[in-house]
Amino acid sequence: MTRVQEVLLQLDGDYLGHPYFVTGHAVFTALARRLDDAASKSLQVSNGVFVPGEYGSYPDAHSQSGGVPYMGAGLRPVERYEDLFLFRDAAQRWLSDTRPRDAHNTHPLREFGDWTGFASSRSFGRPESAHHSKRTVNWYVHVYLHSDGWSDAVPLSDESLDGLRLGGARNYGFGQSSLVETQTFDLDDLDYGHIADADAHRIELLSPYVLASDYPGADTQEVPWWWAVENGLRRRESRLVKGDDVFEVATVDHGQLVGYAGDDPVATAKNGLLRVGTHAQYGFGEFRVRPASEDRVPGRNAAVRDASRGES
Repeated sequence: MTRVQEVLLQLDGDYLGHPYFVTGHAVFTALARRLDDAASKSLQVSNGVFVPGEYGSYPDAHSQSGGVPYMGAGLRPVERYEDLFLFRDAAQRWLSDTRPRDAHNTHPLREFGDWTGFASSRSFGRPESAHHSKRTVNWYVHVYLHSDGWSDAVPLSDESLDGLRLGGARNYGFGQSSLVETQTFDLDDLDYGHIADADAHRIELLSPYVLASDYPGADTQEVPWWWAVENGLRRRESRLVKGDDVFEVATVDHGQLVGYAGDDPVATAKNGLLRVGTHAQYGFGEFRVRPASEDRVPGRNAAVRDASRGES
């Protein structure tokens, strides 16, 4: 049994940190203060992906279908492997195209002296004839938790998850959050038919994969043998901050697609959600397995073809 806890937090105050996600180490640090030593050592934490609480529709690959008011404001059923990634794409492609989806998926900036922060909500004006003059889109943080197998710490209690402070300047009140909803499922019980039936696969990197780290005791990693890399890889320098110490981390940048050269795509898919490599405990090394025939951005290829025909 591979038990995974899905957590949705609402941002209740301004946030200082990475503009696209809350690092897994930041989430881990906030949680570890509330857990005993055994639980904190076994806890494995994903990056927290920002989710707008807006209207949207389930993607075609999801086990559910249709539109949902305030899709991002609550957790959704997890029955298929594809359901796991509804909120893990920073582009949040479930957002409705009938509304200004780019504006809905962009944090308002707030200036605090030399600090630049991100507001926990965004307000949009309505026509004067509307009942209310404004509507507000709140921001949420989506996180996965699991244990390394040596402890039954997961699922964590609501008391452990509620009221976390995330990101920088927490002592000044930034990053306050509250628990919205949590659910636990067994990773082995999900339907992996879409992956199993495909003849070839690709790997989509959802968080940076660590190659080398200055953190004491960290291992140096090679690019995994089961990645079929054709055109090189984009790399990025990152950091891991622990107290007053800052450790440099060399990574393969997320957001890239590589081929899959392994022979067990279902097992690989499960490992992808649990993350692989150095610092996987802190959110590094998350990936998704996709059929090679599947377009990462539905409709993009058709749009490109249509544009090409128009130019000719």
